[in-house]
Amino acid sequence: MSEPTSRWTAVETIGRGVRAAPALRTGFGLTLGLAILGAGGRVVIPILVQQTIDRGFTDAGVKVDTIALMAGIALILVLLATWAQRTAVLRLGRRSEEALYGLRVRLFEHIHRLSIADHSEERKGALVARVTSDVETLAQFFQWGGLAWLLDGTLMLLVAAVMLSYDWALAVVAFIAAAPLALVLQRVQRHLVRAYDLARSRNANVMTQISEVVAGAETIRAYEAGPHFVRTAKRASKERSDSFIKAGTIGAFLFPSGEVFSVFTVSAVVGVGVLRGPGSGLSAGAMVGFVFLTYRFLEPIAEFTEVLEQTQTAVAGMRRVLGVLEIPIGPPEPETPISLPAGPLTVTIDRVDFSYRTRGDEDEAPVLIGVSAHIPAGQQVAVVGETGSGKTTLGRLIARLADPSAGTVSLGGVSLTRVANAELRRRVTVVPQEPFLFEGSIAANLSFARPKLSRAELEGAVDALDLRDWLETLPDGIETEVGQRGAQLSAGERQLVALIRASLVDPAVLLLDEATSSVDALTEVRLTRALERLARGRTTIAIAHRLSTAARADRVLVLDRGRLVEDGPHRVLVDAGGVYSRMYASWVAATTSTD
Repeated sequence: MSEPTSRWTAVETIGRGVRAAPALRTGFGLTLGLAILGAGGRVVIPILVQQTIDRGFTDAGVKVDTIALMAGIALILVLLATWAQRTAVLRLGRRSEEALYGLRVRLFEHIHRLSIADHSEERKGALVARVTSDVETLAQFFQWGGLAWLLDGTLMLLVAAVMLSYDWALAVVAFIAAAPLALVLQRVQRHLVRAYDLARSRNANVMTQISEVVAGAETIRAYEAGPHFVRTAKRASKERSDSFIKAGTIGAFLFPSGEVFSVFTVSAVVGVGVLRGPGSGLSAGAMVGFVFLTYRFLEPIAEFTEVLEQTQTAVAGMRRVLGVLEIPIGPPEPETPISLPAGPLTVTIDRVDFSYRTRGDEDEAPVLIGVSAHIPAGQQVAVVGETGSGKTTLGRLIARLADPSAGTVSLGGVSLTRVANAELRRRVTVVPQEPFLFEGSIAANLSFARPKLSRAELEGAVDALDLRDWLETLPDGIETEVGQRGAQLSAGERQLVALIRASLVDPAVLLLDEATSSVDALTEVRLTRALERLARGRTTIAIAHRLSTAARADRVLVLDRGRLVEDGPHRVLVDAGGVYSRMYASWVAATTSTD
């Protein structure tokens, strides 16, 4: 899964970001008007200084009343401008937080609507970084950088207009003197964009490395692989550090360049003004006021040299966030969904092909080729095959976690592409090989499937699967804490919780992805007992490695290198002497030798 970000310029990225966060546009006209009013108050002060000098200090003496009047006007305008600017800041801050909230929620929802194929390609740490680190970067930008662009930008435009009205020749001198700074900023900006894109990418890589090390701590310790992963993490951290230092060095060049050009511009204005003399038409007060205006004009430029670095970071973060939002969700919702029939459902697989896509959007070698099968409602089917045969992929297609490259999968005679995703999730439930449990109690991990169920109803689901004896072995029963990712329970116990959770949904089709693997004998007995009760009256498809599961099924589908090569009852296939017979013989031999 690639994020199509490189083709967007900074301006295009900002435009897309505004469209993606409509709260930023709400009431922006009023906010901008208040910002202009606030900037106007800062522009008026140099004008009042000029008027005070020209009118308050004359050959006849000092006119105290004129000076007092100008001071009173200045006070009123400053108060008004302060109120306007504060209100603009509050409005922009509120809208920014609303926009970031909406963007974070939209991004979170979009990630969870991506196909499983996309999730398997994209490193989870990078996706976490999109929702957390990159959105947080935008939040930091709006806390300061966004305000600077709004307030200082309006100030620069107003000051430039007033300078031109005072003396266009001196204004041109000031603009020409300051122009090289803009050229410097533009050139450095290109380097900053690349530097911060690389820095953000390497930051996501560090998060991925740390996430893997924490999640795989048990495996790392078991193989004494700590030094290897420490070196990998150190290398990733060093690359991240180097990229941020490089970006910071480029950004650090901006601040002194702004100071140098500020001094140069003011010196040029004063020098030209003095050379022109009184004949230029500028009074002493006007000249002093113009110098003040020049400083006002340069103030935002100097601040922009500090803001620009943060802006580039924010643009890089926005570009990566929007890149994720550009990835099509999958599988897509049908335009005119068709409801599934009530009761148990048939499953029909008709000439299905499937290939995963590479990052270049080209198909890899096919995983499934021409698979066809019809599973009657209520039948219990096992799908078996060697590693890489395509059995897990077939399960994903039946659950519509991905769509076939060719052919169709239907439930109850309705193609999955015509079924609303929400209804499909109610009628088809998947129990994966490694069920995910959230930190909290067993009850909390059950109740999110149906939040309105009472404690008694949750306990009833345990009894319905005949798992009371297991629950009573736990220290706090159904309120036992499972730990992070269910670490305080065994693999088999996590599968038991997943089966109870699946029973609460009451699905028409139950898909078990190797749900009886890697468990002890007692837990397997409990799992088998619970599965028999859960599968009763439901279409059940078990993707199994343990052929004991296949032996109990009504029917076995055998996949070999992506093709359905055998289909029939367990005993018939064992006697047929084909692929399944050889697999079963190997499994029996392995089981016997282990015993």
